[in-house]
Amino acid sequence: MTSLGTMAERVGKNGAIAGALAAIVAAAALAFFLAGRGSDAAARSALTVNLPPAASDRIYASAVAAGRPIVVIDAGHGGRDPGATSVSGQVHEKDLTLVLAQALRDELVKRGRVRVAMTRADDRYLTLEDRAAVARRLDAAMFVSIHIDSAANPLARGASVYSLSDVASDAEAERLAAREDDRPAGGPSSGAVDAMLADLAMQSQMGSSADLASRLVAKASGRVELRPNPHRFAAFHVLRRADAPAVLFEAGYLSNADDELLLRNPEERAKMVMALAQAIEADVAAHARH
Repeated sequence: MTSLGTMAERVGKNGAIAGALAAIVAAAALAFFLAGRGSDAAARSALTVNLPPAASDRIYASAVAAGRPIVVIDAGHGGRDPGATSVSGQVHEKDLTLVLAQALRDELVKRGRVRVAMTRADDRYLTLEDRAAVARRLDAAMFVSIHIDSAANPLARGASVYSLSDVASDAEAERLAAREDDRPAGGPSSGAVDAMLADLAMQSQMGSSADLASRLVAKASGRVELRPNPHRFAAFHVLRRADAPAVLFEAGYLSNADDELLLRNPEERAKMVMALAQAIEADVAAHARH
């Protein structure tokens, strides 16, 4: 009886140990399975966040343009930022600015006098700093930002050109800069910006930007519908940070039915593109002579 009792006790202990081991193995297997499912879920989640690079430094140029100055073309808005919506509601600013920017790129490449880079060549969102950084990285000779305006007054129409200044030319220019920069009108700028505006290099950049804007107005006059006093100026962040002669071209008003028709017409857009291309080339040539 004693030997049988001892044997039964051993069997009971062994069974308890085996059961405990089985429980440990089962728990480990469950943890592994859950971890695997978690990692699979994380992997699937990661696959859905496949963002494009913030901006591209690709340079477009013909073979004869090797070593020529680089012009950065910035198609305003994009991605989750549609910009203005047309009177008809059928088009957004981000789409037309991209069409104009691509057409200007193609025209400049065909003419072969400059090399071209674009802040965006597709529908993507970029911060103002992303856009200006392209010009700085490429040591660009020029930065041209293309936008289309909108106003509460449906009769407001015509293209305009804005150059950089620390003081706006008028209240409307100040409001436009505030809207594009997403800041309160008349609001304070950062300390770093104040220091830059006080720098002599910034003053030189403002002068060069004004010269480029004047050339663009001269080339567009008679070809493109311009608003009264088309050359204006304000403290646009994207122009300030480009570290190059820079202008913001407002191609018209999407809030005006006539301007919408013009902007959606390829022949009318071609006139704008030609004026922009000739002004850019004239400005580059003028700086090359100095």
